[in-house]
Amino acid sequence: MTVPDTKLAREAADLVRAATTDLVYHHSRRVYFWGSLQGRNRGLSYDPELLYIGGMFRFEVDSADEARRFLQGNGVPEDSIRRVWTAIALHTTPGIPEFMEPEVALVTAGVEYDVLGIGYHDVADADRAAIVALHPRPHFKHNILQAFTEGIAPRPETTFGNVKADVLERYVPSFQRGNFVDVILDSDWPE
Repeated sequence: MTVPDTKLAREAADLVRAATTDLVYHHSRRVYFWGSLQGRNRGLSYDPELLYIGGMFRFEVDSADEARRFLQGNGVPEDSIRRVWTAIALHTTPGIPEFMEPEVALVTAGVEYDVLGIGYHDVADADRAAIVALHPRPHFKHNILQAFTEGIAPRPETTFGNVKADVLERYVPSFQRGNFVDVILDSDWPE
């Protein structure tokens, strides 16, 4: 399993590497590898370059928009841009990406594998060891939760309807989780 050796993949890696921490960089690269292995296990045909870019630019709509600008600036076709944007934007909204294009499904599968351990035993021990040797996970569980908290605490409204609300609820005492029922009942509609 290798990273796509293309100009676009190299530029994406350089851009993300310069803008983020070791924790996020190594996590993003692992997401690509886990997603690729899950794709192979599921017999899916996917574009490795798009999966890689979706794995690298992997933090919410802001990153999805940044990935769109990056891809547009490199003349990538709109359908490919849409798949990458969707993969990034939906990766914290479980239950939907698995039914979409392979690149979308596999970014989420890679994230779920790396963060949640979903499908942990679907990857061979030797493959897992090789990937973690290349992209280590020191104190990953606590460090990724801290990174999530720091990244979304200034924008708590973005957690409504996705898994990041759980992070803020645990680590930010003043956080008030949005509630779908309250939104309906408190809307301006008279009835």
